[in-house]
Amino acid sequence: MNLNEEKWAAFILLILFISYILPYTVLSNVAKWYGSFLLWTFLTLIVIVINYILTKNWGKEE
Repeated sequence: MNLNEEKWAAFILLILFISYILPYTVLSNVAKWYGSFLLWTFLTLIVIVINYILTKNWGKEE
């Protein structure tokens, strides 16, 4: 794994921690389930985009 991939992996790990911490701290007073669901959906889309960026050139010779 090169340095660029390690940076993206660390960013994904940060997103993972945010997805666990925010619903139980900042969104703990939100009585509706869609508060956390919207957050998790948004963070999932970010991770999907990051994974696309990292894997779009796999298999291509440079």
